[in-house]
Amino acid sequence: MHPTDTKRRYRSLFISDVHLGTRGCRADFLAGFLKQVECENLYLVGDIVDGWRLKKSWYWDAHHDEVIRLVLRMARHGTDVRYIPGNHDEVFRAWLGHEFSGVKLQDEAVHIAADGRRYLVIHGDQFDGVIRYAKFLALLGDWAYDWALWTNRWFNLARRRLGYPYWSLSQWLKRQVKGAVKAIDRFEGALANEAKRRGLDGVICGHIHHAEMREVGGLMYMNDGDWVESCTALVEHADGRFELIDWAQENRLSFWQVPAHAAP
Repeated sequence: MHPTDTKRRYRSLFISDVHLGTRGCRADFLAGFLKQVECENLYLVGDIVDGWRLKKSWYWDAHHDEVIRLVLRMARHGTDVRYIPGNHDEVFRAWLGHEFSGVKLQDEAVHIAADGRRYLVIHGDQFDGVIRYAKFLALLGDWAYDWALWTNRWFNLARRRLGYPYWSLSQWLKRQVKGAVKAIDRFEGALANEAKRRGLDGVICGHIHHAEMREVGGLMYMNDGDWVESCTALVEHADGRFELIDWAQENRLSFWQVPAHAAP
């Protein structure tokens, strides 16, 4: 690598839950990250575009355009780009099996790592009982999450001015609700069991906005998080080693400034 070349090079990159089309989406941070990355494989693991929100009201700024432009540029320059729709962008499931501008639409994938291990790549909403059997509760939860994000951003602006560190309201609420913690455990266990049933070595998913990389039931469970609050991505290095990248933590000072579009 040339000493002035600041590109981060990975074998594979996994991103999900960007929620383009919402005011909470940190497309500005994702665009900044993508500009510094090169990879052989890019998996867009669902909820990249928030169709639920766009049906209600239209929000799309220049940063959203830039994210799309950067992904398409990666596809043109040889990156194998696979888009696995989630529940918020389920409209794209009507085009599974098709390819648009080098981006392949798939319901799921099996990723073969550099060390030969095989991983199920899936958004994960298929294993969420609320999404499957009570979608109205999911819509209600989506509204509550948006409210928590908006409140959280202004609250932390005040905390920062007073010299206090960042504090996440939405994460605190999740920890207080025992049912939410149990739901995450059930979600992780269900996905690990599905990977085991298929004879795979692990699973890579998104959906619950909770970045994680740990062993569950003897298999590796990896969740790449989101680009609304945590701004995390899962990467695979050339030797098959996986790592969670916390882009918000690396850019913490600017991340928690209240952007102009933060008002609901």
